Amino acid sequence: MSSMTRRTLLIGGAATAGATLVSLPAQAAPEFTCKFANNLPLAHPLNVRANEAAARIKADTGGRVELQVFPNGQLGSDTDMLSQVRSGAIEFMTLSGLILATLVPAASISGLGFAFPNYDAVWSAMDGSLGTYVRGQIAKSNLVAMDKIWDSGFRQITTSTRPIDKPADLKGLKIRLASAPIFISLFKSLDAATTPINFNELYSALQTKIVDAQENPLSILSTAKFYEVQKFCSITNHAWDGFWFLANRRAWERLPESLRPIVARHINEAAMAERADLAQLNNSVRADLAGKGLKFNEPDVAPFREALRGAGFYETWKKNFGEEAWAALEKSTGKLS
Repeated sequence: MSSMTRRTLLIGGAATAGATLVSLPAQAAPEFTCKFANNLPLAHPLNVRANEAAARIKADTGGRVELQVFPNGQLGSDTDMLSQVRSGAIEFMTLSGLILATLVPAASISGLGFAFPNYDAVWSAMDGSLGTYVRGQIAKSNLVAMDKIWDSGFRQITTSTRPIDKPADLKGLKIRLASAPIFISLFKSLDAATTPINFNELYSALQTKIVDAQENPLSILSTAKFYEVQKFCSITNHAWDGFWFLANRRAWERLPESLRPIVARHINEAAMAERADLAQLNNSVRADLAGKGLKFNEPDVAPFREALRGAGFYETWKKNFGEEAWAALEKSTGKLS
């Protein structure tokens, strides 16, 4: 057959028969297909913005890079996905610094109790020298962390017994905590009675008074319906956590140098948009929870910091993290120890 393809002949024949057809170039298969996995629902701002980033990456690389988004733990638990991204079975994932700390201890520093007074301090640290330090530590584990960390949110305390206005209100309080050592250390330093309970059993534990309190970001209080079994929500902002966007180093370096900046730029821009989304979401969620009967209070956090200093909490973690990390943290938080 001549250089005219069979497809061209078919289209030409149909056209002469009076059909109106347009010959479009076939979409080339992507050269690089990358899986991105996370444990959040599809509707969470992280996944909304990740899907937008995927579309922009595909467009700006001329279809050469396709980022496939797998939300809601489809590819396993956080620890499963971390193992997969380290082995290269998946190329990208987002992971809480508190969980990443099992591999990179420095990653939990952003969750230090009562460290950040507000979001300005968080972003000053995580977009500044503290974020640079943690990314350097992550790199030692053969992972690549994107420049911008995504927002998970400040954590708040809810109780069925009393609002938390001062450190003494935590004494003896039966509270369920995430199993992060830095959280357990925080609440034990404030004399709370900490209890480990799986998250999927927490609603029942609150309902039956196995524990009287828990702590989580406001969005979790809403989606888990804890407002049905809790009466008070104290805006303590006692810890902040974020999601590092991680890449397998070998997979990252397989991307041509001309494509890596495009991929990184769109992921980092999506992170900034997700931060704004979450800030707006938190405001609307608080109003919604108040409408459902949850009573809010905003305690002064200075006495909590002082109680932690007195208990040696900050000195202990300063030794754990080291002078370099601590100095980077205090650039944004002010003096803690």
